[in-house]
Amino acid sequence: MTPVVRTESLSKSYLTGSDTVYALEGVTFSIESGESVAVMGPSGSGKSTLMNLLGLLDRPSRGRYWIEGEDVSQFSPDQQATIRNRKVGFVFQASNLLARNTALENVELPLIYAGVGPSERQRRAGEALEAVGLAHRLSHWPHQLSGGEQQRVAIARAMVNDPLMILADEPTGALDSRKGLSILALFQELNQEGRTLVLVTHDAQVARHAARIVKLRDGELISDEPVAERLDAARELFAHDQDEAPEAA
Repeated sequence: MTPVVRTESLSKSYLTGSDTVYALEGVTFSIESGESVAVMGPSGSGKSTLMNLLGLLDRPSRGRYWIEGEDVSQFSPDQQATIRNRKVGFVFQASNLLARNTALENVELPLIYAGVGPSERQRRAGEALEAVGLAHRLSHWPHQLSGGEQQRVAIARAMVNDPLMILADEPTGALDSRKGLSILALFQELNQEGRTLVLVTHDAQVARHAARIVKLRDGELISDEPVAERLDAARELFAHDQDEAPEAA
């Protein structure tokens, strides 16, 4: 079976004055359809650079990158934008919602870029918001939503085009522990439904909610291993709420 993602000696370097900085060096790995993979490493390890390359937001300096068997590493910017809009959904630490658009209108944005008509856009965006538990928030503005709800809208926006994979860069970094667990539980639910998920994080606890951890250090891949004891965010969320519940009189 053809992997969703395959890289070979993927590298990214930058010229700063007379010095060359290697943000990523010789990364080779693959991701199968339906996998949940955490890309982990400290600040400066190259994990965000790798995410930008996987999401076609940047081009590699060297190496090759295949999506569903198609070498996209040297595609033109327009070709990459087309592939990116059709096959990749993004979730960032900040939800990046447009303040003057409702939740429904924010989720519709990828469909507008894809040329989907208004009635179909509204239907699909509504279904995506329902899938993340926000069917009752369609007409709300971002400032009327909690941080966790804003991130759920961002996830609905990422999945509305039914992408090949969802790339999530520190998606719980700006949330408190309960809201973070609720987002991780949602990601695990989406993964159980067959969606391919790549979770970029510096947090070992967050990474253990994936099924596999790829570790980077100084731009190099240093390990790629399955998670021995994968955490269940829904169970953790239930235990958290039980601990916080007031005792019966």
